[in-house]
Amino acid sequence: MSPAPLSGLTILVVEDHDDARRYVELFLRQLGANVVGAPNAIEGLEAVKRHFPAVVLSDLLMPGGDGFQLLREIRAFERGRVPPVPVIAMTALVSPADGRRIMDAGFGAYLRKPFTPDRLFEAIRSVLTGR
Repeated sequence: MSPAPLSGLTILVVEDHDDARRYVELFLRQLGANVVGAPNAIEGLEAVKRHFPAVVLSDLLMPGGDGFQLLREIRAFERGRVPPVPVIAMTALVSPADGRRIMDAGFGAYLRKPFTPDRLFEAIRSVLTGR
């Protein structure tokens, strides 16, 4: 891995738990990313509109609007933009049915909490490269 493999990329982290959001933000900054944080889906959508991130990381279960709703609103805002911004779900949901539901909704990948920095980087790399 190069010293700053995410250099120049803007990544949005939408997570209602402040400590979890700050941890992910810190790791991404260490990899060179420009990071924007949002504590809920409403502010997350506003951040998408303002910053046009390369990747969105979103918690699924948040008060005031969940990650599924946020994904739908991002897609409506993009109005068919090709390629659409990749959205990665971060979730404590763990069943195989949950995983299918997440992918069927249109997320590019999902991370089961708790996850390691390596898994986070791999998920971002995979949605950016299509692998």
